[in-house]
Amino acid sequence: MAHRDIRQHRNPLIRSILLGVGWLAVVLGVVGIFLPVLPTTPFLLLAAACFVRSSQRFYDWLVGHPRLGPWFRDYLEGNGIPLKGKVYAIATMWISIGISCWLVPLMWARIGMLLSATLVTLYILRQKTLPVSNDTGFR
Repeated sequence: MAHRDIRQHRNPLIRSILLGVGWLAVVLGVVGIFLPVLPTTPFLLLAAACFVRSSQRFYDWLVGHPRLGPWFRDYLEGNGIPLKGKVYAIATMWISIGISCWLVPLMWARIGMLLSATLVTLYILRQKTLPVSNDTGFR
């Protein structure tokens, strides 16, 4: 779909590792659909990145999946991120980071978490916002 010139890794050990990480990311992404603390889209993007380098069959399956594909397909195709998705991602990330900062007493860890959350927020905000559409429930 949107992977153009990315080739599968030649080393069978690396391909196996990528497949394992990809499937673990799919499982975590599916769990994240039901647990608001666990993000879905980043795990599915990680799975797609692993599969595109290890198995064309699994990549095509994931991107074309009727339930999982819509979570990230528009992003991969360069169309943008739904406004609802941006709001949800940023809100849950900042809630999680806030709780983590409250629980972690180390100042350097708090600074690192806040810095990474700020950078991820800026990245998400800079992405195109997908126009509202009625064809899926994710927009």
